[in-house]
Amino acid sequence: MQQGQQKSRPETSSNFGTSNLGSTGRKALVLGGTGAMGVYLVPELASMGYEVRVVSMDQVVSDNPRISYVKADAKNTEYLKELLKEKFDVIVDFMIYSTAEFKEKHAILLQNTAHYIFLSSYRVYDGGVPVTENTPRLLDVSKDKDFLATEDYALYKAREEDILQNSEYDNWTIVRPAITYSKFRFQLVTLEAPVVVARALKGLPVVLPKEALSVQATMSWAGDVAKMFSRLISNSAAYRECFTLATAEHHTWGEIAEYYKEIIGLKYVGVDTEDYLKLWGSAAGARYQLAYDRLFHRVVDNSKILRVTGLNQADFMPLCRGLEKELCALPKDMVWPDASAVWKNMDDYLKRLGS
Repeated sequence: MQQGQQKSRPETSSNFGTSNLGSTGRKALVLGGTGAMGVYLVPELASMGYEVRVVSMDQVVSDNPRISYVKADAKNTEYLKELLKEKFDVIVDFMIYSTAEFKEKHAILLQNTAHYIFLSSYRVYDGGVPVTENTPRLLDVSKDKDFLATEDYALYKAREEDILQNSEYDNWTIVRPAITYSKFRFQLVTLEAPVVVARALKGLPVVLPKEALSVQATMSWAGDVAKMFSRLISNSAAYRECFTLATAEHHTWGEIAEYYKEIIGLKYVGVDTEDYLKLWGSAAGARYQLAYDRLFHRVVDNSKILRVTGLNQADFMPLCRGLEKELCALPKDMVWPDASAVWKNMDDYLKRLGS
């Protein structure tokens, strides 16, 4: 096959489907499906009639006869080839690959399903407002040579998108979720739950960059993102297309901090950006995430995903209510991933400030 020639989707048969309606007896594979979005997508697929196989490094026991979990390394090529012999109608891929890993594996995945859905990110976009699927990507327009020389998340996701775009296959869909909060995933500027929520619950303040507090941000509830995912599956309008998965609701980071304050008593202190970045030591990733995402006004035009899925903005959970729902459902004995280095730096900095 000549370079650039597109290969058609696999033929429809008893193994592969073409419609997300009446999907009883069909099979879905979710790679890395125990994270923030997967915990809502997997039961959504089961409710649609799919038999769902979830592969991740977590040990999970299913109480749903349509859902089975396998603890395995989905990046292992030999394991993946053996797994794909089961002929899944759709593969939803939440895995984090290096560009080289994805270059090696993408064809294997595309060849063995009718529909492959690749998780990218809205972080690929530059700072244009509003964000649409046609907003330029940082990879294509950034003039920051040091940034472009990295494997920053925004860049390697864009490079992996290009691998799909330039492939000979057309049975893929690229999804670019905005910030998505879920059962154990809560964000505030660049802070994650093990800092912002865990400290709030202990009555300890967090440090935020003052510069970000007036910047517009978009955060979507994972249950709504799962609805968007599910309605793209085997949807003829979704093939060889990119979609931003997000609510159109947006708030400043300062307003979002106030939501956390109202719900769990968060205390926060605004500081200069450089002082904030010092909390992460020399980690360039935190600087790039702040500069090339969290300090961009992220106001999303989600008309494309609404049009293709038939959803309406009114179907989505308002941010304040969604945060309250998820935060109030946290187990009282929750054990968070270790963030002790950031905690220590934050405590030391606040002590110097006298806070």
